[in-house]
Amino acid sequence: MAEISVRGRIALRAAAAASWASQRAGRGKGSMIGGLIALKIDPTIMDQLGRGRRTVLVTGTNGKSTTTRMTTAALATLGEVATQADGANMDAGIVAALSAHQGVELAAIEVDELHLPHVADSLNPAAVVLLNLSRDQLDRVGEINMIERRLRAGLAKHPDAVVIANCDDVLVTSIAYDHPNVVWVAAGSGWAMDATSCPRSGEPIVWEGAHWRSTGADFERPEPNWWLDGTELRGPDGVRLPLTLALPGRANRGNAAQAVAAAVALGADAGQAAAAAGTVREIAGRYRTVRVGEHAARLLLAKNPAGWQEALSMIEPSSAGLVIAVNGQVPDGEDLSWLWDVRFEHFEGVQVVASGERATDLAVRLTYAGVEHTTVPDPVRAIASCPAGHVEVLANYTAFRDLNRDLEAKA
Repeated sequence: MAEISVRGRIALRAAAAASWASQRAGRGKGSMIGGLIALKIDPTIMDQLGRGRRTVLVTGTNGKSTTTRMTTAALATLGEVATQADGANMDAGIVAALSAHQGVELAAIEVDELHLPHVADSLNPAAVVLLNLSRDQLDRVGEINMIERRLRAGLAKHPDAVVIANCDDVLVTSIAYDHPNVVWVAAGSGWAMDATSCPRSGEPIVWEGAHWRSTGADFERPEPNWWLDGTELRGPDGVRLPLTLALPGRANRGNAAQAVAAAVALGADAGQAAAAAGTVREIAGRYRTVRVGEHAARLLLAKNPAGWQEALSMIEPSSAGLVIAVNGQVPDGEDLSWLWDVRFEHFEGVQVVASGERATDLAVRLTYAGVEHTTVPDPVRAIASCPAGHVEVLANYTAFRDLNRDLEAKA
């Protein structure tokens, strides 16, 4: 690994002290404040920490944390891997993760899509995983085609990086289409509302089964190098691997396929990588089941329309209850108009409870969807209001965070 400058070493010592103080004060793990202080003292610290590593960057609107965890597991078949334990995917969190793993030559780093260009410039990645791109919080992220153009320009500066791109996602394909070193993965796309027009010409996109093409540009779905076939993952040179996951949902199978492709690009054995990715069971509290009185509550997280639609497809129809918790804080996006893009109409026979700080906004949407429901703003009490048994809990970012905190306090 490259040497850290004198200023950089001072920055890291100050960061470690701030992290220790934060932990002692009971304000969390302290990694974020440590990263912020390190960057303030030495703005080049990320560049220094990235030198000499073989790094995989993982980005997209949905599935970043899960795919990063799967990529970490797959790369761990080659050796120790630096990564974020808490999903902190902006500059401070990335610096904290790298500083905690100095001397480790492999890294799997989750990156917020808005931050990918400059993080790639700092870390000079060996590979970049592009999962998907769909509308997110408009007041935070902005217009989706602008993000596509920004990511396309950012990757153009790193022609030697291997790009692991989901060819079922039109916007991701556009980002990677001109790159000289792409591994295409048919990872699936359950959300097509942001792919009705070509990002390059503005003309309609025509779908013909799994294949799609632009009607206004020489732009179409590439042939995948990796693809899912039932319970198998298929790859180059006739590779056929069983893909058995601990995590539910169609999207997670696509996430695993891209994680395996990324690990193989860095030299991992495909079979070992697939087996390792399948061992991932929980990501920062997501998918875990907790006991709340007479209820076994499974916790699911969703942050935007595409993520909500995928999470709703995982709901067990035999559940005793479904608690949907929505906040509207800055990390969630204060504009909740996206609720009207989500299909809530198909819940029958499940007791639904609208919860969270914006429970009333959600209740209005559920009413128009024809979903019978009650309104209990406190998520813990909302769970308690359901019949005894298995309860599904689907929450957006801060609602999920706060619910986990409250459950830990009651444990």
